Amino acid sequence: MRDTPDASSASPQGNRPPSEHHSPRTAISLPVHGVRHHVDVEDRWTLGELLRDHLDLTGTAVWADGADVQTVEGLARDGHLSPLQQAFIEHNAPQCGFCTPGQLMMATALLNTIPRPDAAQVQQALVGNLCRCANYNAIVEAVVAAGAQQGGAA
Repeated sequence: MRDTPDASSASPQGNRPPSEHHSPRTAISLPVHGVRHHVDVEDRWTLGELLRDHLDLTGTAVWADGADVQTVEGLARDGHLSPLQQAFIEHNAPQCGFCTPGQLMMATALLNTIPRPDAAQVQQALVGNLCRCANYNAIVEAVVAAGAQQGGAA
């Protein structure tokens, strides 16, 4: 695992001047996409805030499996989309993009658990991820196709 320098210089106070900073802080270390980050965080920050606002990972979907934090930005490898991301494109699954990060992360978790899910299993796994443009059928088709093509290698 690679190690990064202290990320506390990455605007840990947001847009507030240092004189207005009064929240308790804690120094933490966490792995994100295989890189360990050392960050001085405000105790009130959520994981999502830390990732988006201070580590510049703007995908809002987060999967923390207890060992390494994964975000939608980490699905592509060496500049190549994951098989699941490619299936989303081929099946026209990402319409407006509102739900895409969450759908991709939930589908990745599903394919890591059930390598070749059927449509009903995909629908059940994606319950709770709201799609504003109601593109659920294309999303389900993309996940089923990725599982069939890659045998679950999301």
